[in-house]
Amino acid sequence: MPVLIRTFGSHRLRSADDDPGHVLQALRQPSEIPGLDIARIYFAPDVLPDAMPAEASPEELGRRSIGGSLNVMLHVPRDAPVRYPVYGDDQPIAAPAPETDLFAGRDCILAERNGETLETVRDWILWHCEHHRMTGLIMLDRAPPEEAATFARDLEKALAGKVDLAGEAGGPVRGLMLLSLSCDLPLGKPSTGPEGHPFHAPDAPGKDRMEVPEADPWTSHLGALIVFETIRWRFLARARAVMNIDMNDLLPPVEDAILSMADESWDELPETVFDCARHSSSGVALLSGERVFPWGLRKGKAATFGDHICRRFDSYSYHRRWCIALDKAPAAVTWRLTRIVGIDALPIALRFYRCMALRFEATGHHEGKVSRLVPKSSLVESQPLLDLAEMMKAKPLRMPEAKIVPISRAASERVVIVTCMKNEGPFILEWLAYHRSIGVDDVLVYTNDCTDGTDTFLDLLQKKGLVQHRDNPFRNSGLKPQHAALAAAEHEDVVKNAGWIMSMDVDEFINVHVGNGHLSDLFAAVPHANMISMTWRLFGNGDVEEYQDEFLTARFTRCAPKMTRKPHQAWGFKTMFQNIGLFKKLGVHRPKGLKPQLVEQVRWVNGSGRPMPRNEYRNAWRSTTRTVGYDLVTLNHYALRSAESFLVKRDRGRVNHVDRDQGLHYWFRMNNNADEDHSIQRAIPGMKAEYARLLSDPDIAEAHDACVEAHENRIAELKASPEYAAFYQDLIGDRLRLLSRRHIHFGSAVFHAGPQVIPDEALQEDLPESYFFTVPES
Repeated sequence: MPVLIRTFGSHRLRSADDDPGHVLQALRQPSEIPGLDIARIYFAPDVLPDAMPAEASPEELGRRSIGGSLNVMLHVPRDAPVRYPVYGDDQPIAAPAPETDLFAGRDCILAERNGETLETVRDWILWHCEHHRMTGLIMLDRAPPEEAATFARDLEKALAGKVDLAGEAGGPVRGLMLLSLSCDLPLGKPSTGPEGHPFHAPDAPGKDRMEVPEADPWTSHLGALIVFETIRWRFLARARAVMNIDMNDLLPPVEDAILSMADESWDELPETVFDCARHSSSGVALLSGERVFPWGLRKGKAATFGDHICRRFDSYSYHRRWCIALDKAPAAVTWRLTRIVGIDALPIALRFYRCMALRFEATGHHEGKVSRLVPKSSLVESQPLLDLAEMMKAKPLRMPEAKIVPISRAASERVVIVTCMKNEGPFILEWLAYHRSIGVDDVLVYTNDCTDGTDTFLDLLQKKGLVQHRDNPFRNSGLKPQHAALAAAEHEDVVKNAGWIMSMDVDEFINVHVGNGHLSDLFAAVPHANMISMTWRLFGNGDVEEYQDEFLTARFTRCAPKMTRKPHQAWGFKTMFQNIGLFKKLGVHRPKGLKPQLVEQVRWVNGSGRPMPRNEYRNAWRSTTRTVGYDLVTLNHYALRSAESFLVKRDRGRVNHVDRDQGLHYWFRMNNNADEDHSIQRAIPGMKAEYARLLSDPDIAEAHDACVEAHENRIAELKASPEYAAFYQDLIGDRLRLLSRRHIHFGSAVFHAGPQVIPDEALQEDLPESYFFTVPES
């Protein structure tokens, strides 16, 4: 018997006033009442809601909404054509009798085909026939009827000699009863583009840079969800069991697919997914789909199921489907795309794999590049998937091998800081002395466009063997200054030979809270760690207006409370990491480009020594309520210093976000004075001793003084400018001074909009603790 071909022949409704839409399908079967038949009418989603009568007609037996479409049951005289009474259309609605004998007693799959290739569909059928003994298949082909019919005939030829097709309906359950079902209407969502476009891939990176695909209801996500009930009553009402998955979904053998068997017990494991549904107390088994990917595809070769050997290490996808045993589950349920409505108990759950290169290669949009569907740095090989590939006799491309890079014992605790500076001369010596006093061994500094003596000071310090100084190569790289510096630093011996590396700025101070405040105490507290993230504690200007050549760590003690999630910069972090090759390159907040083959070797902890979750491994740059921690180490961030020094900071521009003005918005966000913290001051004696030792060198003292003088002169020049003079008055004014202690009262959007949006009521002296103000997100 050849592959059966059927089509939903829709009927366009007409009324006296308008064109309310289509009937997708109508079925007719005898009623228990003599002389009457029961008609089931399934309306397409395009039926206008106001075209339906508010009250049922006398002939109606009931109506319900299914997936945005309507299903109406009504009595029809046995010898009369089927019409829906509300419409004034004389043309009857074609209502054939159900063909439930085709699949009676069979274990069936109801699967949607949306562009999958002939080879994919063939392999999919052979797999589920062999491993789950599928004996019935309804392929809902989303292509137009003629195209779907051609595909069905080609599929029959492709299966010849590989699977027995069933004999006449109603005979013994042998072979595969295969039916291709299409529709003369597009069944997809009318306003979206092809389902197989990477724009719709849940894991696809760079969607904001993709061109949004044009709407195409023939290939978009299924919109006419009523088709499941339509197919049920037309073909599958007498099937033994039915499973719903797509033709890019692969269900492993039961022993590899079982996820849970809560409250269920049996002597032997069921052999097929259909048996699992029959063993379930509810008659329904839950299917849980995980997205899987190839590591790579051979040039000119189409993807196969056996190429899919990788899963994401940092997330688990969940695509819900079902399998129902019709003789055990209640009849009064509704079939939907992702669930059986009316069944709450799902004690049995099985895993299936959604093979993403097949789902998206079908329409040719991802150009054979796995990286268009998922960040490859998130992929790891999965042994169960490798086992499936072996069962299929596939030869997938494997991930290249990666190994930990050993470091010598002598270098294991040697710490290097990589930093960028521009016009930071007055603050270099304190920062350098402090970090040398707590155990930093080497400092590599990149500078550009300095006018205050910063670069010449660093040249001197390099001659003294205290730092290594380089010109920032950003101009010819196309990169921002900080990114260019980090890229260049990777090739420096001082970085390659370090045990620990950290990228940080000259306004950031590592504040170790354990032991004696030394980095060796921090390493001893987390001996297993190879990455340590230090969350910022934002220190405000503490109402300090004038610059003085004094220690920042002693002068500025006002700061944000620890549990400050707003602004989002408040919980930014920087990360010290072991130089063992886990990542491909340096990054501003943490190393970038995780080698996923080594994901099991990552031992990343937060500032309290607690493990960072895997979903943070690739992109995190700030803490969350789950990952924040200050118990072992904090990064004190003195982003503003005095109001006068901030004038110079604004004038020199930002080292990374070079196109963003450091104006009142920045001052408002970063000026946090609500709390006070003195914990770093226990390290000041050691820092002062190192500072004095460095300053005892007359060359260093002279260079430092020159930078201080240049800073003071630049402050005077800026304050003489009308623009900066007005800006300075805003900084030190009572309004911003009060707001710096009231960040907790403002929503996140306020910090993006700026302080000018905050009403004067927020300045009242006795502001209630419950006061809260925000603005809409822009």
